[in-house]
Amino acid sequence: TELAERRNLIMFNPVDDNDYNTAKTIICAYQMIKPGEYARSHRHTPNALRLMLDGGPGIYTVVNGVKLPMIAGDVLLTPNWCWHSHYNEGKENGYWIDFLDVPLVHLLEPMFYEQDYDKPQAVTSEPKTHDFWFPYADTRSTMAQAKPDANGISHITLPTPAFKTIELRFHDIPAGKATPRRRTTASSVYAVTAGEGRTRAGDQVFEWRRGDVFVVPTWTPFEISASTDATIFRSEEHTSELQS
Repeated sequence: TELAERRNLIMFNPVDDNDYNTAKTIICAYQMIKPGEYARSHRHTPNALRLMLDGGPGIYTVVNGVKLPMIAGDVLLTPNWCWHSHYNEGKENGYWIDFLDVPLVHLLEPMFYEQDYDKPQAVTSEPKTHDFWFPYADTRSTMAQAKPDANGISHITLPTPAFKTIELRFHDIPAGKATPRRRTTASSVYAVTAGEGRTRAGDQVFEWRRGDVFVVPTWTPFEISASTDATIFRSEEHTSELQS
């Protein structure tokens, strides 16, 4: 981390002249933090969130002084212009997936960034619950109460009033089930938290499993099917959605 602001592996789509965006308005990246490291505090106008993949005890983030644990499956928010830093006081590498609306902010142009080089961010509180933290255990409990749709698939939307540009959802797809083929005006980035399956988007087919990321661009016909029981996290443009 002394050689880079964050240890990120950015998922950019090699289409046309694109060399940064994952989707038109969303960027996605894998991030790793080693034991004993901390990612220095900074803030920026893009909204950011993290989906934790793997890591043992002692990994956490601090957002505007609030200390929040990072446990596998957890979703953690960093609304725009919040100071945030990440820490690993444990013994295992920590891995997560970042999602940010940087491409949208680039298009609109209100891009600002500030770095705090002095010292680790001070912790002012360590709450048991917080609007910026969605523990995976709570997600599973809520999903268990969700009524499956006509295709046997359960869905929940995370309440994120602090985010005006990105909507977050989890989908449980039982083995052998599939979403109906559809298209939407929102670009979406998906991350797999459990299971295996495939996605047909346009004329392309992608096989996926836990830890993978795939993208469905705006107005692209797609369907998602599971070969084993699967859970998928969806980050999409927060728009007035049209469907076909």
